[in-house]
Amino acid sequence: MSFWDRIKPTTRPVSATEAALSPDGTRLDLTWEDGAKTSASAQLLRQQCPCAGCVDEWTNKRTLDPARVPADLRITQVQPVGNYALSFVFSDGHGTGIYPWKLLRDLTPAQG
Repeated sequence: MSFWDRIKPTTRPVSATEAALSPDGTRLDLTWEDGAKTSASAQLLRQQCPCAGCVDEWTNKRTLDPARVPADLRITQVQPVGNYALSFVFSDGHGTGIYPWKLLRDLTPAQG
């Protein structure tokens, strides 16, 4: 146990061990270190973008209208952010959101 683990008594959230885009970029599939497999559409991820352009920083109210995100939206790039998150570039040009593992786990339902 490191020094930081001892002074920060929080549990580390589960993280993904694999992230794969569908061939057409419309779906993200995640495999988690606890063995769970989850999935989300590009549309859902874009609708839930946590960036300051999509969520008011002061009120935490969503400013992006989810109905304006097209169903055929695609993810064109996936990038890791440190060891705690992923970022995406979407086919509408948006790419400023950082999606921590906890948010991705909450947004992606487990596959049966």
